[in-house]
Amino acid sequence: MDIIPQWISKLDDEDIQFIRRFLLASGSLKQVAAEYSVTYPTVRLRLDRLIQKIKLNEEQQADTYISTIKQLALEDKLDFNTAKLLISEYRKTKEENEHGA
Repeated sequence: MDIIPQWISKLDDEDIQFIRRFLLASGSLKQVAAEYSVTYPTVRLRLDRLIQKIKLNEEQQADTYISTIKQLALEDKLDFNTAKLLISEYRKTKEENEHGA
């Protein structure tokens, strides 16, 4: 493969290693949990966050504010509910400004 997909190039080394272990474990979260010596829910959460990170990278989000808020939430620098509230209020304000309210 000559070209690495953009979503892969945006992942850090830990994410790539997690994907590698996941694939080598044939997608068994229980096996991955055992290899990392953590619980199944911990691995499930890690996988869910990785999925969200990939989705975020794939989105062609023109709005950098929303992308930044989502990235902060994925990195646990901002909790999910606060991120949702900030994005919702931002979109509401943006709509009001666009409609001259």
